[in-house]
Amino acid sequence: MATHLEASHVGSCCAPTTDRSAPVAERPPEAVLARGARSTRGQVRVPAGDFWMGDSHGDGYAADGERPVHLVRLSSYLIDSRAVTNAQFAAFAKATGHVTDAERDGVSAVFHLAVQAAPADVLQRAAGVPWWLAVRGADWRHPAGPRSSIADLQNHPVVHVSWRDAQAYCTWAGKRLPTEAEWEHAARGGLDRARYPWGDDLMSGGRWRCNIWQGDFPRRNTLDDGHLTTAPATAFQPNGYGLHNTVGNVWEWCQDAFRPTEYAERAGEEAVVDPVASDPTGTDEAQVSRVMRGGSYLCHDSYCNRYRVAARSSNTAESSSGNIGFRCANDA
Repeated sequence: MATHLEASHVGSCCAPTTDRSAPVAERPPEAVLARGARSTRGQVRVPAGDFWMGDSHGDGYAADGERPVHLVRLSSYLIDSRAVTNAQFAAFAKATGHVTDAERDGVSAVFHLAVQAAPADVLQRAAGVPWWLAVRGADWRHPAGPRSSIADLQNHPVVHVSWRDAQAYCTWAGKRLPTEAEWEHAARGGLDRARYPWGDDLMSGGRWRCNIWQGDFPRRNTLDDGHLTTAPATAFQPNGYGLHNTVGNVWEWCQDAFRPTEYAERAGEEAVVDPVASDPTGTDEAQVSRVMRGGSYLCHDSYCNRYRVAARSSNTAESSSGNIGFRCANDA
């Protein structure tokens, strides 16, 4: 089966879209997973309340649809304090035999400075974003390619997981993906309208507060924050609600379908209650664009300023790369 990568956004370092050419009918059927008993392990409670959702600082990209800022009212809910780790995903894979989209297709996207693979396994550069390479044998067990492993990365966020893989994990774990509104509210940690989970200034006392790119993107990373790719899921100080790494490190899948016009369509004089963007009709689930939040270790002010709590991005439900993970949520 032919698989190729292309830019998911204009001027994007976010993550390339995977274009898988096999018709859905020819793809192996997914295992039917029994929903696990509801679990709140590792989750924190976020209180019900109102918050202003969107970009209050004018930092965003118009094409991402971060405006207008609008009032959202959420019921109380639970959310993981950290992204799902390699150790947690390994337990899921062992228990269910789940095969990820990247494993099934035998290829996924790896950042060019991180590749650990034979030259023959580097298949192509992504169209429009040449720092992303399609690497044969890259998957969640081998995040940098077939010569890498997760032996020393058990407490790092799992990557190379598609939205469909994340959904499967949530089903097994007795949880669900957060809605986009829940994600942003939780990521803010109680600091309404702030640029970052800790306030409006990127650095605090000369210290980095998140795992993003320092240096000259995409050629040289000075590693001032200590990380070229992923950091441990609890590497940096948590926000006011107890959540770690809600910006930087890895992009996180949300439940919602992505539309750049979503905010404009739902904004009004009254608060919108527990919003979630519904799936478009007539589109195969694998090709539906899904919301990603939080930015990743590749974000940099000179190129992709999406490590803010208001920032939005998206990718198709079947896409995977070395900087996309997720965390889970639950009804309160």
